[in-house]
Amino acid sequence: MATDSINKSEEQESAAWKGVRVAVTGGTSGLGLALVEHLLGRGAKVVFVARNRDGVDRVARERAGAHGITGDVAEKDDIYPIAIQILGAVGGLDVLINNASSLGPVPLAPLADTSCEDFELALETNLLGPFRLTKALLGALAASAREGRSPLVVNISSDAAINAYPNWGAYGASKAALHHLSEVWNTELRVQGIQVISWDPGDMDTPLHAIAVPGADPTALRRPEDAARELISKIEGHISTLREAGR
Repeated sequence: MATDSINKSEEQESAAWKGVRVAVTGGTSGLGLALVEHLLGRGAKVVFVARNRDGVDRVARERAGAHGITGDVAEKDDIYPIAIQILGAVGGLDVLINNASSLGPVPLAPLADTSCEDFELALETNLLGPFRLTKALLGALAASAREGRSPLVVNISSDAAINAYPNWGAYGASKAALHHLSEVWNTELRVQGIQVISWDPGDMDTPLHAIAVPGADPTALRRPEDAARELISKIEGHISTLREAGR
């Protein structure tokens, strides 16, 4: 009986994602890769973006159905080519997950010791990248809303956006700005049927965290797979709520 309930739940989850068009930035490792894997398993149409061509080719080769795009969201000139390839790969867009992130200075450093270039990199990747890519894809998201598909933009945030941690200044400031940007954009785009949220997955056992905190105990950190499942459930809840409200 319990097994039947679990199978039914999995079938319902897959049905909810069948044909949903999703783009994930930073999709070759950590949370991004976990999202790609779980979304594919639920029947979504998935396209992912990352800077390293070898990594993109490897993930696309190993995950059947995943469409990979090589590009850097921190580079302004890469944004429109990325957007065009996203739409070409999956034929539109329903969910955009802005997950790609930069720590800024590596190793982490106090703000007084952070170079302007490292601070700019954090802002370009964590704030301007999501802003530019979302803006470039607004037409497709608006089309999704007109089709009743309840489009959603998820900006991956951090508790460093709220709490002031020493040496995390560049990263924290960029994520704080991203969090507020999400709230403003959600207010502005709601009338078009587009929802924008920011979400903090917590401290995870990822390559980015390993760079930031060398020697951290992986067992004390959250698994990216668990965070991915939580976010997917959260997205399902948002989409269901919006669709019910639109009936």
